[in-house]
Amino acid sequence: MESKMLSPAALIFLFLLLCRAAADSDSDLTAELLALQSRSQSGVIHLDDHSISRFLTSQKTPRPYSILIFFDAEQLHDKPELHLTALKKEFALLSSSFIANNQDNPIARSKLFFCEIEFKQSQSSFALFGVNSLPHIRLVGPHVRSLKESDQMDQGDFSRLAESMAEFIESRTKISVGPITRPPIVSKMQIMFIVAILLVWSPFMIKRVWAGETLLHDKKVWLFGAVFVYFFSVAGTMHNIIRKMPMFLADRNDPSKLVFFYQGSGMQLGAEGFAVGFLYTIVGVLMALVTHLLVKVRNLAVQRVVMILALLISFWAVKKVVYLDNWKTGYGVHAFWPSSW
Repeated sequence: MESKMLSPAALIFLFLLLCRAAADSDSDLTAELLALQSRSQSGVIHLDDHSISRFLTSQKTPRPYSILIFFDAEQLHDKPELHLTALKKEFALLSSSFIANNQDNPIARSKLFFCEIEFKQSQSSFALFGVNSLPHIRLVGPHVRSLKESDQMDQGDFSRLAESMAEFIESRTKISVGPITRPPIVSKMQIMFIVAILLVWSPFMIKRVWAGETLLHDKKVWLFGAVFVYFFSVAGTMHNIIRKMPMFLADRNDPSKLVFFYQGSGMQLGAEGFAVGFLYTIVGVLMALVTHLLVKVRNLAVQRVVMILALLISFWAVKKVVYLDNWKTGYGVHAFWPSSW
C-alpha cells in the first residue's frame, strides 16, 4: 500500500500546532504556580515530591520560570545553631517583598517563584538536589536539567538574611527583587499608647529633672553603666547579636553535654565572649581602681599591697585570654625583648 507524504504546508501547520501546544503547556504551568502563590500569605509555595516532578523534572528546558527553593526540616527547628526558623521567616519576607515590589510588573512575577520543601514530605527531592546539610537554598533556572547542577547559595551569605538572598537572586537571574519591606517593630497602636503615657508622665518627669532627683543624676548609675558598656564592648556581644550566635552547643558525640568553648577561629559562642569580656572587665576595673582610688590612699603599705594584687590578678586574666586565643586559633603569643636591653 503506497504511503502518502505530507505536503510542506501540512508540515508547517503541524509544527505550529506543536509549538502552540507547548506554549499552552508553559502558560498553564505558570498560571498554576501563580494560583498557588496567591493562596499563600507570603507568596511562598509549598512543594513536595509530586510538585517537584510536575514543575521541574518532568518539564523540558528551557522552562518559562525560575524557582528559588528553601529546604526545611521541622525536626531541626529546635537547633539554635542552624537558625532555620529565622531564615524561613526571612525567606517569606523576601517573597512578599518581591511580590509587593512587582505588583505592576506581571512579567517579572511570572518569571520567579519562591518555594519551600520539607524533609519528611520530600526526602526524594532532597536526594535529587543532593542536599545533605541545612540551611540550604537553591535556584533552579530555566535551563537547568539536573537539579544537582542548580545554583546553591553559599553558607556565608546567610548572615545578611533577606538582603543577601535578594543579591543572590539578582546576580543569577537579573530580576530585580526591590527593597525588602520589613514590618515595623512597634505597631501604630503601640506608638499611640506610648505617646499617651509620655504625655501623662511628662509633668512629673519635668519636675523631677528640675529638682535633680532622677537616676541620671546618680553617679552610681553612670558608674555601673560605664562598666556595662565596657563589658558589652569587649565581650563581642554585637558580633553575637548580628551573627545570631548561640550561647552554647550540644556535644555531637554526647548530646547530653554542652559545649561552651568552640575550637576554631571561624566561630565564637556567646559563652566564650562573656568569659573573655569578664576577664577584660576585671583588668579594666582594677586599672580604674589603681589610677583613680588607690592614689588617694595615704598609707604606702596599703598602696603597695593593692598594687601587687592588682598586677597579679591582671596578669592571670590576660594569661587566660591569651591561652584561649591560642587554643582557638593555634597562634601563640610570645614575649619580645629588644636586643639593646
